[in-house]
Amino acid sequence: MPVREEAWPPGTPCWVDCQVDDPAKAGEFYAALFGWDVLGGGEDTGGYLMAFRDGQPVAGIGPKPEVGVPSVWTTYFAVLDADASAAAVIAAGGRMLVPPFDVMEFGRMFVAADVSGAPFAVWEARAHNGAAVHNEHGAFAWNDLRTGTFDAAKTFYASVFGFTFAEFDDATMRYATLVPPGHTDPVGGINDDTRNGAAPEQPYWLAWFQFDGLDDGLKRAQELGATVLLPAQDGPFGRMAILAAPQGELFALLDPSETMGEMPVPKG
Repeated sequence: MPVREEAWPPGTPCWVDCQVDDPAKAGEFYAALFGWDVLGGGEDTGGYLMAFRDGQPVAGIGPKPEVGVPSVWTTYFAVLDADASAAAVIAAGGRMLVPPFDVMEFGRMFVAADVSGAPFAVWEARAHNGAAVHNEHGAFAWNDLRTGTFDAAKTFYASVFGFTFAEFDDATMRYATLVPPGHTDPVGGINDDTRNGAAPEQPYWLAWFQFDGLDDGLKRAQELGATVLLPAQDGPFGRMAILAAPQGELFALLDPSETMGEMPVPKG
């Protein structure tokens, strides 16, 4: 199991956590589904739980910031300077939901909304680098924005993080992968949800978790109280599905070993 022991490059999704009404219940659900060890939740951490695989951090689970807001998974992008990134968000037309603050000795962060209103967070690593395990069973493997304002989203994230894009466009899909400055491999994506006529009322970042044997994973998730929103389907990146957990937060499963069809070719 490869373990990351240093901060993630700027612009890379480096952490995911969910905010729910009952973190302990959510911890039980994800522990049973992914095999996580879920620890913490004391007053000193504001009830925040940390999830581990083989002793390495993979995700967080915490209480909602206020009663009545939806349960969600939040994607965190690595940055070198949270305050400078906050200024870039405002300059690009976004807004602060939670201004920059220190998380004890672990790092500095903020939560913002992009130009379409989709929430995301950034993480300036100090004692905590983010996920130490990724791209394997039970860990997050991809993050993408589901939006009806595709071009505006591209402009915003390019301005804030310096991303360049590879865009895929055909009759059924319009999608752009995000490439950070100085890198060639994509780290996430933006999906044009108007292409399938199902643009979300509230745009959101979707966290994808690798699950080896996806159909077994869907069956287990439903036994634990999850709802399947997008049934399992095969594609060039693997077999995938989208679900709602028992408290309502959306997440996706991906089995990259079960690919079907040719890889799409980017425009240009």
